[in-house]
Amino acid sequence: MNELVQKLTAEAGLTPEQAKKAIETIAGFVKEKFPMLGGAVDNIFGKED
Repeated sequence: MNELVQKLTAEAGLTPEQAKKAIETIAGFVKEKFPMLGGAVDNIFGKED
């Protein structure tokens, strides 16, 4: 997840805190809309690098 945070801070101008919140929001949205992907979302976004 740190790699994505770094990319968002560099390319979108977000602070690290904003980037983490954005990732958490997107992950939550995907898990809500597509519950069958919950485990995959947790594997992708749930761990710090």
